[in-house]
Amino acid sequence: MSDLLAARSQMALSLAFHIVFAAVGVGLPVLILISQSLWLRTRNRVYLDLTRAWAKGLALLFAVGAVSGTVLSFELGLLWPEFMRVAGPLIGMPFSLEGLAFFTEAIFLGIFLYGWDRISERAHFAAAVVVAVSGGMSALFVLSVNGWMNAPTGYLPGEGAQGIDPIAAMTNPFWIANTTHMVLAAYICTGFGAATIHAWRLLRDPTSEFHQAALRICVGFGAVVALLQPISGDVTARVVAEHQPAKLAAMEAHFETGPCAPLVLGGIPDVESQEVHFALEIPCGLSLLLARDPSAVVPGLDAIPDDERPPVLPVHLAFQVMVGIGTFLAGLGAFSLFRLVRRKPLWMLRPLLMALVAAGPLAFVAMEAGWVVTEVGRQPWIIYGVMRTADAVTPVPGLVVPFTVFTCLYILLSVIVVSLMLRLARTEGRRADRPGAEGGAPTPRPEPRSDPQADSPGNVGMARDRSSSPGTKS
Repeated sequence: MSDLLAARSQMALSLAFHIVFAAVGVGLPVLILISQSLWLRTRNRVYLDLTRAWAKGLALLFAVGAVSGTVLSFELGLLWPEFMRVAGPLIGMPFSLEGLAFFTEAIFLGIFLYGWDRISERAHFAAAVVVAVSGGMSALFVLSVNGWMNAPTGYLPGEGAQGIDPIAAMTNPFWIANTTHMVLAAYICTGFGAATIHAWRLLRDPTSEFHQAALRICVGFGAVVALLQPISGDVTARVVAEHQPAKLAAMEAHFETGPCAPLVLGGIPDVESQEVHFALEIPCGLSLLLARDPSAVVPGLDAIPDDERPPVLPVHLAFQVMVGIGTFLAGLGAFSLFRLVRRKPLWMLRPLLMALVAAGPLAFVAMEAGWVVTEVGRQPWIIYGVMRTADAVTPVPGLVVPFTVFTCLYILLSVIVVSLMLRLARTEGRRADRPGAEGGAPTPRPEPRSDPQADSPGNVGMARDRSSSPGTKS
């Protein structure tokens, strides 16, 4: 394995690992907000139990995500020093703002976790709001950096400090489109990911009110967002078509420039023959989607120099996986929403529960596939049109060693985290379904009944006499 391949593989592995926890850090606080608001509105104890259980899960995942994110920040400088030399003055500001958002989230998450019964309910709920908002802001600032790598703005090579505009770099053409698409993906992964755990528990115990309530919230949240995601995907595809025609051509396995470009569904692209085997083609579909004109000309890979073309096979397959899973989740979400609106229990259909068990892992696969499209589709550039990936890697040899070590470490951490989350779901569900059990959420105390006679002077005096008598124990 070459040092370049080892560096790229280690970065890909670190990103693939970290993005799971980053997505949950953005989405899970919103689920907590929903469950806590339901608790405050209805005073149904199951929502309080649910809020506490999800908060424990968030604490665990947030801690692992903080560590993996720190590793990524070091890898940027150690593996890609030339990239940081050029990009540092431009991406330093959004990274600093992301750090501010991260520390804000960490502080208020601590207040939320340790503030139970110590601060007012209104202040406690406000802390949860800050956690959710700051998580979204972290994604906003980080994705501005990735957007700049795909469409560099605010940078004039050779002009020194005078050619740098950090504001223009941060507000690049991909910023809002990428952020919207990724935040929605984080919500989908969190909603269906949590639904997977609770559906799995309901397959074993359909009578659990704790998991029933959790499933309603998770599926309702994930389904609504899954139905919105295709709109965001359409907008993002238009941005890609405008600023990265090579990536779009690889995504769609579109080899020849011309009008009435077909939309390719599935298939395996063959670069040598410039054909897509086993694919279903919709005539003029790509032109219609991108330009709303079936006769519009769409640039193909033949318009891109050979040494600037991304690898077609992995980009196309990853794109098809992302779209296919996204379509499945949207359909599953629509059916589940229909049942929720009709007030039909989701857990009464065993096939639906089994589909929801599969939905969570599939959602994360779709998100990872989307990042394969984003990063591999930009190759051979690390900064699109400015710097090639091969020119940015460190000259230090032996990079296969840290890659091997980090691979083993991430596999071990993944097993531990999954085991802990499953155990948490099992134990918290059992506690919630046994009111009064040790460790469970306290049941709200009823207001003391008013008794007019209890406050009469005679009764007060009798109580005082009894409490001061010699036979009374203190």
